[in-house]
Amino acid sequence: MSDKPETRRIVIEPVTRVEGHGKVTILLDDEAKVKQARLHIVEFRGFERFIQGRPFWELPVLVQRLCGICPVSHHLAAAKAVDGIVGVDTLTPTALKMRLLMHHGQFLQSHALHFFHLSSPDLLFGFDADVSERNVIGVAAKYPELARQGILLRKYGQEIIKATAGKKIHGTGAIPGGVNKNLSLEERDQLLSEIDQIMEWARGAVALAKGYTLEHLDDLSGFGSFDSNHLSIVRSDGAYDIYDGGLRARDAEGNIIFDHVENEKYDEYLAEEVRSWTYMKFPFIKEIGPEAGWYRVGPLARVNNCDFFDTPEAEKERKEFKSLTDDKPNNITMAYHWTRMIELLHSVEKIQELLNDSDLQGEDLVVTGKRRDEAVGIIEAPRGTLFHHYRVNEDDQVTMANLIVSTTSNNEPMNRAVQKVAEDYLSGVPEITEGLLNRVEVAIRAYDPCLSCATHAMGQMPLIVELMDQQGRIVDRKIKG
Repeated sequence: MSDKPETRRIVIEPVTRVEGHGKVTILLDDEAKVKQARLHIVEFRGFERFIQGRPFWELPVLVQRLCGICPVSHHLAAAKAVDGIVGVDTLTPTALKMRLLMHHGQFLQSHALHFFHLSSPDLLFGFDADVSERNVIGVAAKYPELARQGILLRKYGQEIIKATAGKKIHGTGAIPGGVNKNLSLEERDQLLSEIDQIMEWARGAVALAKGYTLEHLDDLSGFGSFDSNHLSIVRSDGAYDIYDGGLRARDAEGNIIFDHVENEKYDEYLAEEVRSWTYMKFPFIKEIGPEAGWYRVGPLARVNNCDFFDTPEAEKERKEFKSLTDDKPNNITMAYHWTRMIELLHSVEKIQELLNDSDLQGEDLVVTGKRRDEAVGIIEAPRGTLFHHYRVNEDDQVTMANLIVSTTSNNEPMNRAVQKVAEDYLSGVPEITEGLLNRVEVAIRAYDPCLSCATHAMGQMPLIVELMDQQGRIVDRKIKG
């Protein structure tokens, strides 16, 4: 009987330079070709259960504890839903614009963190660079000015959040029916004093991401890429929107699947599938079904989906981006970085616009209405479309909560990216190398997944990669750190 292994298993645990904990398993057949590759989420989320029984007005503060990177997104999605519970459909101009300013500050800080700190090492040093250099410390050593810009861009976004929400992380600015503060003239003037420099750096970030994509376009076109549907919210006129639009879905060719769907009707169009090997669900478009109805969300989907940006510089960049595909959706996975920086530039433009709006100094902050028992809040988080759906009882206690976070919607696309990269780069390779495995992680990082948002951490995650035969014998083993 031959001792030749028939099946080998590669494990990457955890996936690095992402928010939260996940692992990848890759199965190879006896010819060392990839049979299966999966991204597993090894954490468990309990927020939908343990907020039940809490008074609904606590939700904007409670649910943002899902994450320390994008708490504003959950804060605002819950606030929109709670607005519905208290019967408010239209905020005062001051309340709406304060929330918008907070939201664009969140986009700026989150996109800067991901691009400069988590993804730039791969782009600047290459996928095969030594891991001791291919990290944020390596970026700071070799590209100090770029690292400085990334830090200060994020810092500025956090200062916006502090001025609108009360503090940089887990603020309290959005309350049922409005906000609890306006923007003082002192806060406004301090933020405006830095905006020109922030704008210059934002333009440079777009140029960097665009230049990298165009320079490596032949290689990136097939790297973890595939046709897909795209989902986001858009404004009533089809413009890019991150706070108060209707749901739009397009297919890979650009055809509209559905458009301007109201928040409260999302569950008539979307459903979620459960699979045994991960704690994260798989959303899909109902009319298409789970097999082909999965979709992408986030910067790539939003830029593909909208008809235009309402700020001039971002719109100019969008047109250039879409010209690559003759205005059809661009399905290159690594193009997430380019679109992410277009969004960063747009947020800076909107921040500048909002800071010059005198409504931010208004004193009419809260609206009241007729109490309801159920409401849905949908916004665009930095990583994609975010759904918060709540029901409450006559005692104001939460009885049902359903959260579909951005990373959940990108679950199937991330798994397909892992499968494709594994097939393209690991099939037939006899030895594990860190650079080859990093390619799998690069494809995942393009989506900027926030695994903590979808789950709740359990246990410790050492970084060990093992190549095993079907009898469980270790053929090769690598340990990071």
